[in-house]
Parts: sequence; C-alpha cells; structure tokens
Amino acid sequence: MFTLDVTVVIIAAAANLTFAILDLRRSEWVLDNMTRVGVPSSWLYPLGALKAAGAIGLLVGIWVPPIGIAAATGLVLFFVGALVTHVRAHADAVSNLYPGAFLLLAAGALTLQLTAA
Repeated sequence: MFTLDVTVVIIAAAANLTFAILDLRRSEWVLDNMTRVGVPSSWLYPLGALKAAGAIGLLVGIWVPPIGIAAATGLVLFFVGALVTHVRAHADAVSNLYPGAFLLLAAGALTLQLTAA
C-alpha cells in the first residue's frame, strides 16, 4: 500500500508543480483558457501558488501524514472549484479534462493517505 500511496502522491505533486510553473510563467494557452472560462488573469499567480503549495504539501506528507492529508484536501477543494468554474462557463469537454484529471489525482492521493493513516 505504501508504494501505491507514494506513487500517486508523486504523480499528483509533479502534475501540480508542472502546471503551477505554467501558471507562474503566464503561459499563453493557460491565459487563453482562463479567459474562456471567465477567470481574471490577475488570479493566475495566486492560483499557481496554491497549486505549488499543494504539491509541496503532498510531498512533505510522505513523511508527515497530516500535512499530506491537508494538502490533498486543499487540492480536492481547489479542483472542485475549478471544475465547477469550467462547467458553469460551458467550456468544451477538452477544457474540462484538466480540472477533472487533477481532481481525480488529488482525490486518489487523499483517499490513499486517509486509508494509510
């Protein structure tokens, strides 16, 4: 179980760190997507910082489980909000895949960490 937990956590953390970097670098396709779903571009840095904090928290949680559980919970809430924002904006299905996939990763990490605790 520990190997599965760590694997899912590392994948979730890597994915979130990658997209946090894209947010912080203000990648054009990220800005375009945010515009399509009605999120102001001024939110890009705070959203990227939240993703990075969640990713770091997941990694720290490998050694300090309560931090990992808190980080995974935060990421689940973050991506529920992102998915709701995309659905309310009537975004296309491909656009909905990103928050949906990240939500599944965060939920998987949270579930595994809760069962291991």
